[in-house]
Amino acid sequence: MDVAPLSHPRTGVGNYIRGSLLGLAQAGGHELVAFAPASRTGRALIEQSLDGVAAERRLPVLPAAHAVRTAWSRAGFPPVERFLGPFDVFHFGDWMYPPQRAGIRSTMIHDLVPLHFPDWVHRRTERMHGSKYRHAARACDVVIVNSRFTGDDVASTLGVDRSRIHVAHPGVGEEFTPDGPRAEGEYVLAVGTLEPRKNVANAIAAAQRLEVELRVVGPRGWGGVEAHGSGVTWIEYPRDEELPALYRGASAFVYPSRFEGFGIPVVEAMACGTPCVVSSHPSLDEASGDAAVRVDPDDVDAIAAGIERARSERGELVRRGREHARGFTWLDNARAHLAAWESAR
Repeated sequence: MDVAPLSHPRTGVGNYIRGSLLGLAQAGGHELVAFAPASRTGRALIEQSLDGVAAERRLPVLPAAHAVRTAWSRAGFPPVERFLGPFDVFHFGDWMYPPQRAGIRSTMIHDLVPLHFPDWVHRRTERMHGSKYRHAARACDVVIVNSRFTGDDVASTLGVDRSRIHVAHPGVGEEFTPDGPRAEGEYVLAVGTLEPRKNVANAIAAAQRLEVELRVVGPRGWGGVEAHGSGVTWIEYPRDEELPALYRGASAFVYPSRFEGFGIPVVEAMACGTPCVVSSHPSLDEASGDAAVRVDPDDVDAIAAGIERARSERGELVRRGREHARGFTWLDNARAHLAAWESAR
């Protein structure tokens, strides 16, 4: 499995990779190899993310690793077997698509945001993902997606035959439970990278309208998005044990994203017993189920009203949310991967 995205601080994609690896290791019966050419700093971050994961590491250190991965993918030589030897499946993500001689060729597509909304992503992301999408549509035996919504999008936008598309919903880590420490204070929580698509500005405006503190968890992204203003607290990189406590302590969780592949923070918040206010965009239907207050992400008044409703209907929303979140495990995610690869043999 390609783990190159773990060479950067983990966000949604990195958490999905780590969770899938944990699930595959738990499923057992297979030799699991984590592979990525990375810089020295990147390798250290990968090792940190793989802590506790029962997988062999093949992490060659290369200068200018991103440029090397890109050039390798475009050149189509040498085959990845040169570094790994023979294998049954090579599963890669968005950051590289090196060639292989044999075995099942598999990839992961989290969303098609760079194709639909290029203004919402960095130019390098648009270029990198566009090339990968075209290659995946042409060359992959298996295309794993994180939701039925994304699967439908891949079929209609990229023209991938549905027999090659397989859904592997993300799981919820065991640390996300209602039991445990809670952050102190009266606040609403938002989680996500500071980038245009996540729509943090409208979450801030809604919280300010209600005169309640908004705590924003997520790394700095791009596009000039900031998490500041009256009543706003920005937590860029919480410790692993700190995020569940922030979910548990929040009076409500707000997620006004304009487009997602799935929306992992929604089910994490539900698993922690927090009522959720979620964008009404259909890309978030599977994460939300019938357990969230849905709102127009472009209507600040609607978001504010949704937060008030979530807090007033807390008991019922928490009950439904916890039940919904129990349906997402990394073991089930791994089993979906294994079934997809078995179908391509």
